[in-house]
Amino acid sequence: MSRPPNVAVVGGGIAGLAAALRLRDRAPAGTTITVYEQAEAIGGKLRTGAVAGSVVELGAESFLVRDPEGGDSAAVTLARRVGLGHALVHPATGQAALALHGTLAPMPGGTLLGVPADLEKVAAVARPEAERDRDGGRPLLGPEEDVAVGPFVRRRLGDEVVDRLVDPLLGGVYAGRADGLSLAATMPGLARAARVEHTLTGAVRSALAAAPRPPGTPVFATVVGGVSRLAAAVAEASGAEIRLGAPVRELARVPGGWRVGPDTVDAVVLALPARAAARLLGAEPLLDYASVALVTLALPAPQLPGLSGFLVPAGEGTLVKAATFFSTKWAHLRRDDGVALVRASVGRYGEEHQLHIGDPELVRTVHAELSTLVGTGLPEPVGAGVRRWGGALPQYPVGHVERVAALRATLPPTVALAGAGYDGVGIPACVRSGETAADDVLKGLS
Repeated sequence: MSRPPNVAVVGGGIAGLAAALRLRDRAPAGTTITVYEQAEAIGGKLRTGAVAGSVVELGAESFLVRDPEGGDSAAVTLARRVGLGHALVHPATGQAALALHGTLAPMPGGTLLGVPADLEKVAAVARPEAERDRDGGRPLLGPEEDVAVGPFVRRRLGDEVVDRLVDPLLGGVYAGRADGLSLAATMPGLARAARVEHTLTGAVRSALAAAPRPPGTPVFATVVGGVSRLAAAVAEASGAEIRLGAPVRELARVPGGWRVGPDTVDAVVLALPARAAARLLGAEPLLDYASVALVTLALPAPQLPGLSGFLVPAGEGTLVKAATFFSTKWAHLRRDDGVALVRASVGRYGEEHQLHIGDPELVRTVHAELSTLVGTGLPEPVGAGVRRWGGALPQYPVGHVERVAALRATLPPTVALAGAGYDGVGIPACVRSGETAADDVLKGLS
């Protein structure tokens, strides 16, 4: 191509913004980059707001510090790339709990999303059926085999490990149920180990050893002032033209490239949810999504446990599935007036009807349930905020990884897919996905 290329990024979430910045860093000088975002703000689920005068996260709260290979995560690297390394902070406390039958039991360590490597460490919250995890003389999974997490763990360790540990941890991340989620998509390290190891506990130990975390290193980080700062800084560094309120309803092959809205471009990164991308590609959507709501309460001088938060197993019967004590977990959010910030996550896949109530009733329900779950009556909030995310969290079915690969194999070399619907949830996974998509279309252009 004799002239600098013109590239469209459809979607202004962090995957799309990371793709735009990668294009700026690696594309030929003079490349035109345009980001089309149907909302009136960039960042997708990186959204910061305020409750009772305090900065609070209305979407993603933090991100992993390390990547699966043990280095800096893609989110940390990106933050440093755009000059926000100095603004990264880590939790003041990382101890979380499980809400079990009216008590908050400390979350046991040494697990991989609740799947234990040492059965004794989880005995206080679940009774593993150790006799099930026998060495049968062959790997747990075949070379390309994928299974649902729940049945896979139940067969080896029994129901309590799934219902009290694995299911609430996966529910906190995906708002889904362990019995319906792909092992290869949600725990790729464990899936790899299970294709070699003969016992589940052995596979967990192997997977944890493959991604070591030095003692004392933090697990999570966030950005002082809110994760929206990361989205804004990446957008600015990309030098892209950002078009807000600009939905893309058609992607068509035309002479010289692709028609995206009113424009003709040379290459396209679709950083969209799977359903929206499938419509543009004329393909079947790969998966479904769960809807959630995040309810933040500002409570005057409450009696709160010294925890970062807790998870609630579905069997407890509450609308609240997780809670975070923001002003306990993050020292920079603590207030001199004693007002504490607590955020609850509500909504599980398949139970969206429970969210069909108004904000005031949702706030009252969350306040009442939190009082019961922490074991003390909480004061009336001096402020509250509700943020609803419809179709927010992908539900990876068994075989998801292979289906994504098959779909990508059908794409022209100048079209790429990015985002949580394909390559994993969480900010680092979305950043990696966007950067990889940018690299792919640059290869296609060359």
